Amino acid sequence: MRALLSQYRTELTMSSRQGEQLLVSLGIPLLILVFFSTVDVLPTGTEEPVDFLAPGVLALAVMSASMVSLGIGTGFERSYGVLKRLGASPLGRPRWTAAKILTILTIEVVQWLVLIGVALLLGWSPAGGWATAVLGGLLGTAAFGGLGLLMAGTLPGLTTLAAANGLYLVLLLTGGMVVPLDELPGPVAAVAKLLPAAPLTEVITGSLIEGRSVAGWAWVSLTVWAVAAPVAAASLFRWE
Repeated sequence: MRALLSQYRTELTMSSRQGEQLLVSLGIPLLILVFFSTVDVLPTGTEEPVDFLAPGVLALAVMSASMVSLGIGTGFERSYGVLKRLGASPLGRPRWTAAKILTILTIEVVQWLVLIGVALLLGWSPAGGWATAVLGGLLGTAAFGGLGLLMAGTLPGLTTLAAANGLYLVLLLTGGMVVPLDELPGPVAAVAKLLPAAPLTEVITGSLIEGRSVAGWAWVSLTVWAVAAPVAAASLFRWE
């Protein structure tokens, strides 16, 4: 337990000192929330911009931390030979993995607290479906964490950097986080529903926007990703 906690503290310290990861994890979601909530340019229907954006930004925060930050950080650790040494140290691979998971969950808690606080200041009035929203966030963490580790464990560090950022941009634009799915072209929306971002956004927005409910396809798609991505990462991950 002492080794696990020590590695957990180390991971948190390293994450807090990496400006580019802080920008992706918190800076970009916060900027999107504040800017688009105060500038009426999004097709949000009858809802206030902040009521539509806040749940989507919470989904974006999960994707940012569990796919981009985890994937890129782990990819460079693997390229530099850090994972090989840690795996052979007394820490061991299971405790390293546990420390990574605890770190990502801690980052996401901080993200949600900050984003929810800012959204409330901007006038957000969430519905009461926090339990299902949190469950969706945990499933999304498993799905995107699996994708991040899959890239980090199979690709070179620089390739992981490019792939994670490219996928992040695509999923940001097609995942219903900023632009509603029904505003996308039909074929694009159909494909988006099969990817993990759209179902995660659907679960959180359906839980936290008054008068909405979560569509069944979202639970099915998100659960499949939450199982398949970690299994693929565990099967294909190479430590060196």
